[in-house]
Amino acid sequence: MIKALIIEDEQHCIDRLILLLQPYLNITILGTFLTVETGKNGIKTLQPDLVFLDIQIHQKTGFDLLKSFQHINFQVIFTTAYDAYAVQAFKFSAIDYLLKPIDEEDLNNAILKVSNTLSQNNLSEKMNVLLSNILQKDNLKKISITSQEGILFIPVAEIIRCQADINYTHIFLTSKKKITVSKTLKYFEELLVNCNFFRVHNSHLINLNFVVKFSKTNGGEITMQDKSTIEVSSRRKEAFLKRI
Repeated sequence: MIKALIIEDEQHCIDRLILLLQPYLNITILGTFLTVETGKNGIKTLQPDLVFLDIQIHQKTGFDLLKSFQHINFQVIFTTAYDAYAVQAFKFSAIDYLLKPIDEEDLNNAILKVSNTLSQNNLSEKMNVLLSNILQKDNLKKISITSQEGILFIPVAEIIRCQADINYTHIFLTSKKKITVSKTLKYFEELLVNCNFFRVHNSHLINLNFVVKFSKTNGGEITMQDKSTIEVSSRRKEAFLKRI
């Protein structure tokens, strides 16, 4: 049984979420709270497994609430009106969020993910990465990725390039380490779209900060800082040259 709290400053949003959660017999709502302070006290008293947390709560935020906990031992699903900056931070940190008005299918997907990760012991680290991503400049942001080694938190500024391998992606770092992830290159292209990355080929996504040289050889080739040579596809060359 998953013990849950709802922290949200709009009663009609609370009522809708409770209604949507009724079919989930494995979730018990222990309480609902309208402010950061009462929500904080509710978490300390009721010890939930899961918190549905609004981002904007009167004059404070859900992040203010999380920062008050030294160790976060509960899962969080954020609920938010669309905020591109915050949503990107959620994606970077692999944290679940629901856009208002909450969609039933999105809620189901978020709960399935939470149910599969309740036993993980990296919740506090994930939340710390999220809070850091919200507050930090782009070059200090981290992304959360799952590899064979476990969940890794990688600074975006250390990613030189990503290379497709069917449904896998190889990530090459400034440390000369290669990480293989079971995500497509398109996933990383969308994730890093605002971080000065560019997809120069069907198989290659590069960090433009690490481009050393562009050569017209063989129709267009890029030399990266790690001394790799990347082909630029003919249909992407014009857009690439505009970016650099």
